[in-house]
Amino acid sequence: MLAAVLAALAAGGAVCRAPDWLSEGEALDIPFSGMAPAAAQAAAQAALAGQKVDAIAQAAATRRKALLLADMDSTIVTTETLDELAAEAGLKERIAAITARAMNGELDFKSALRERVAMLKGLPEAALQRTWETTELMPGARALVATMRAAGAHAALVSGGFTFFTGRVAALVGFHEHHANQLILADGALTGTVAEPILDRDSKLATLLRLAQSLGLPLERSLTVGDGANDLPMLQSAGLGIAFRAKPTVQAAAHARVNHGDLTALLFAQGFRRAEFAAM
Repeated sequence: MLAAVLAALAAGGAVCRAPDWLSEGEALDIPFSGMAPAAAQAAAQAALAGQKVDAIAQAAATRRKALLLADMDSTIVTTETLDELAAEAGLKERIAAITARAMNGELDFKSALRERVAMLKGLPEAALQRTWETTELMPGARALVATMRAAGAHAALVSGGFTFFTGRVAALVGFHEHHANQLILADGALTGTVAEPILDRDSKLATLLRLAQSLGLPLERSLTVGDGANDLPMLQSAGLGIAFRAKPTVQAAAHARVNHGDLTALLFAQGFRRAEFAAM
């Protein structure tokens, strides 16, 4: 497998130096020159076709990122929290079908969100806490944020989901800040409405641009990660945008993909060795 990748890079004009294991048997660094990162990544992915291996190529000088902007649902946590909340109302299958289409870019995100939330009108507020208690972190989430923070990076969570969950995830994982939509409650139950304006794909991109500017960072020093169509603008604008186990349309449009590793793949992509991962 390694020989096939090295041969593919050499065929494209790359000069490769000695491969370096960042984690033995798990993550391998192949320093190269003489080939654009995008072309090198395409060549490596072609050589690895059918193998359960992720390949990400980028310029060595800017691979360490100083800003992390992450989606929450199906990225930092393993589930779609709105779908799990819908299970409390016996509507998971119906609402999950809408979620899947919205995340694949087949539906307008704002309209789809309003439609799904309206279906939950009258659901007791306690259902939010029950949903949170069954929510699990994606493997590698804590290591990703802790290691980047230890290296001086700013970490933000930005979600088309809800602040009830992003606030708890941010506190648990260690994000500096979080941004999401706010469910409206009255008399101990959901009203079936969400506060305006709705945080959507444009809002995620705007958050990336604002944070980069406020931190005095060029966009090439930013890392974004997400799985849905509403993540694409921030994935395509960041120095490194990673589609993580993403929907088909997102995989096709994103510059980099992780389909096999966990979130620590984002650390390996920056050149961190497993021995350098921050304690969690």
